[in-house]
Amino acid sequence: MLRGKERAALRAQANKMQAILQIGKNGIEENLITQVDDALTARELIKIKVLDTSMEDPREVADFFAKELSAEVIQVVGFTVVLYRKNPEKK
Repeated sequence: MLRGKERAALRAQANKMQAILQIGKNGIEENLITQVDDALTARELIKIKVLDTSMEDPREVADFFAKELSAEVIQVVGFTVVLYRKNPEKK
């Protein structure tokens, strides 16, 4: 569980980032879950964009990935989700 200052620092970092994954009309599929898992392992902090064509709610997407992949939801703003998961192998 992150504290307020840690979460604020991660939000500041995420402001400069581009979304690396998008969720479209197909919603959340198995290959997307794998991609998000790999991205969290490699980068720790990622941004996901939920497109207008998607039937998914951004808050539900964030909660799903947080539960499924043991990640932390940093923020959900509009259609953008920011997730964080510490990689113990990274320094």
